[in-house]
Amino acid sequence: MKTMNLSGYLLLLYVLSWSGFAAAQQPASLKCTSAVPAMVAQTVQCEGGITIVAENGAQYTLSDNNRDGRVDAVELSSKALLVEATRRSGGKRFQVNTPQAIAAVRGTRWAVDVAEGKTSVFVVNGSVRVGGRARDGRGRVVLGPGEGVDVEATAPLLVKRWGQARVSALMARLGQ
Repeated sequence: MKTMNLSGYLLLLYVLSWSGFAAAQQPASLKCTSAVPAMVAQTVQCEGGITIVAENGAQYTLSDNNRDGRVDAVELSSKALLVEATRRSGGKRFQVNTPQAIAAVRGTRWAVDVAEGKTSVFVVNGSVRVGGRARDGRGRVVLGPGEGVDVEATAPLLVKRWGQARVSALMARLGQ
């Protein structure tokens, strides 16, 4: 993963803390631009067709694991992100890693929410493969539009169609 130099990181921390946002570490060498922060969410657009909407206070780090200068993963430790990833050539997947889960896609729009020992993944459109981080034999599930899963330490992965109230509440936190 590429990292930001100290002065750039300190400036980012100052700007984000002044605007009421928790700091999200963003490597300076990645080709992403950030929209002016809103009180609900902040949008980051990255080269390669990646758009990330971060809930106010979300803690996340962008990564370039294959070192091609483009974001290919996000490490999310708290709150929610809405990710839109266009289909990439060569079968490359974009993924969101959380303490409990790994959610990977080829091209879709989905939300990931981390809170108190649980990761929730919801698909707006496209499909997302979700598995636990631990190799505990629970396997993986594939979510389609309107479906979600809650990933906890030992609970089975159960795909459910989310109710409109739950979807609306999550999307509202993301300014959608």
